[in-house]
Amino acid sequence: MLVTLEGIDGSGKTTVAEALRESLPGETVFTREPTDSWYGEVVERSLGDADADPLAELFLYTADHADHLSRVVEPALADGALVVSDRYVDSRYAYQAATLDGVVRRPLEYVMGIHEPFTRTPDATLYLDVPPETGAERAGATNKFETAGYLAEVRANYERLIEAEPERFVRIDATRSPEAVVEAAETALERLR
Repeated sequence: MLVTLEGIDGSGKTTVAEALRESLPGETVFTREPTDSWYGEVVERSLGDADADPLAELFLYTADHADHLSRVVEPALADGALVVSDRYVDSRYAYQAATLDGVVRRPLEYVMGIHEPFTRTPDATLYLDVPPETGAERAGATNKFETAGYLAEVRANYERLIEAEPERFVRIDATRSPEAVVEAAETALERLR
């Protein structure tokens, strides 16, 4: 089973992932996007470049995702492991579609169309929901993707994704304390397994 953790910056995905490492069985594979591969390193470099071309950035993220699937996700699933990914393809849909608004027509559909031939849809997605202002404040606006205005566009894209596949997403109110959010994530995973 592939379970992903999604939400805007500052929603607590990494905190939840770290807590789940303690509570889930040893055969669980924990991973994240961007990855720690050289593809992921290039993605991280683009985050610090305010002038990075948004279309080029999309393809950097897409390359990282393709490598992640073939190198980590698919082998772990083939071995019968539970895979938990801190960010996955929905992040690309939500974030890159916001970045490409005005660059390509129907950006969300465009980004999804690029991934459709090769990606693997998660079995379940825990969506940690916070208002954009909260996310920006928590994240500290350390890069171009962490402003409240941008995060509002990203959150709207997540809402479109949830509306299209409500059975896959489990919404968790991430405005609560970290302990309450972790507990909600653990409870959701228990129900899913």
